[in-house]
Amino acid sequence: MTIMNDETREFVAMHRNEDVRELALKAKRVEGLDLPLALDQIAGWQIARKKLPQWASCEGIVYPPHISMEQCSSQFTAQYKSEIAQTLLAPAATVRARVSDSGESDNQTTKSEPQLSDSAESVMQTAKSAFQLSDSPESDTQEMKMGAWMSDSPESDTLVAKRAMVDLTGGFGVDFSYLARGFSQATYVERQRHLCDLAEHNMAALGLDQARIVCGDGVEYLRQMGPVDFIYLDPARRDEHGSRTYAIEDCTPNVFELRDLLLSKSQYTLVKLSPMLDWRKAVADFDGTVREVHIVATGNECKELLLVLGQQVHEEPSAPRVFCVNDNQRIDYDSAAYTQGLRIGGKPLPEAKNYLYEPNASIMKAGCFDLVEERFGVTQVGPSSHLFVSATPVADFPGRGFAIEAIGGMNKKDIKRLLNGTKQANIAVRNFPLTAPQLRKKLKLADGGPVYLFGTTMQGCDHVLLRTSKI
Repeated sequence: MTIMNDETREFVAMHRNEDVRELALKAKRVEGLDLPLALDQIAGWQIARKKLPQWASCEGIVYPPHISMEQCSSQFTAQYKSEIAQTLLAPAATVRARVSDSGESDNQTTKSEPQLSDSAESVMQTAKSAFQLSDSPESDTQEMKMGAWMSDSPESDTLVAKRAMVDLTGGFGVDFSYLARGFSQATYVERQRHLCDLAEHNMAALGLDQARIVCGDGVEYLRQMGPVDFIYLDPARRDEHGSRTYAIEDCTPNVFELRDLLLSKSQYTLVKLSPMLDWRKAVADFDGTVREVHIVATGNECKELLLVLGQQVHEEPSAPRVFCVNDNQRIDYDSAAYTQGLRIGGKPLPEAKNYLYEPNASIMKAGCFDLVEERFGVTQVGPSSHLFVSATPVADFPGRGFAIEAIGGMNKKDIKRLLNGTKQANIAVRNFPLTAPQLRKKLKLADGGPVYLFGTTMQGCDHVLLRTSKI
């Protein structure tokens, strides 16, 4: 299948580091050159270079129009989904070690990798080998063309032997390409023919020989297919008019309607949902079939809400485990033990308030603030402020840390003391009567500099300003 002719390919190779808008205006019309396709390839590669570096390093990848590139998963989130799949399907003895609520494990909760048993470590190292590339472009391309993790070793063959997965909402195929590496059979289903053509071309370029491309309706395919080990869905979050939708029942397909069918056709189903959703409500709506909740952020921006569906193991539905991920900061916990996120009455503030901590985006989304207090030995400044203080430094806190230089109220004397001649500051507010721009205007401060100023409400309902510097 030829998607791009030689003239277009040569043009892309020659101009892929140039500004696409200028090229569109100045490029000479050459016989055989498909300029719109070429511009899509250049723009796509430029996005992929940052968002999907492994794809960008692989020669032969063909990219879709700009909007699909903006909406597709990043390499980080796609790799994380693959990690979820392989951990779920690992033998019982090799399941991911859960971070316990004991003090002994507290200090380990935000390490870049969970602590695994020897056998689990072997499984995960095999999975990671597909993603660990050297710095040379030649090596990158060679690694990507190896495709699935499968090697000549019996252990690797056993790991993926007879495992089958289906992606019912294929799209551009980024998530599928990473998930497929852990399976001997991987089926991509997509209604749009042009995306199927791209997927067929790109999976071959990536060396994913186990990939099977099906052009058709995912729901119809689900009804007719046999059982598999793993199903993945990323429902479209736009209505028939192209407007954004967030509610699960408004997305296509409606996973609520398919729940029982999904459970009958797979051991596990991973569903990608809007990060705007209330995860607790989503769990309740799935009525006891959610095994895990994964809140995935990168660069301190919440990107995805992932639910793992599976058959109930016990007669009584159990609360799912929640995983909070922000790049290499990771913690997980039993949602049954931390349902409200806030302690009734609150823990009293320490007399010495020397350090301020701001949780990362995944923690904020999870709302597990009582867990953070317990696990990291910090105290919430107020019941709805979602900032924490401590007398001593806290190692590996899942978020940002600041040294507190001064605390004061909103009266003129305190403000003068706090600012002490400062002309610029980074300003943030939490549970505060003024917005950040309003506070900046009131204090007459420019943006930036080494000073970080937080406006918040302390226990006792006092509105305060905290002058800090980043640790």
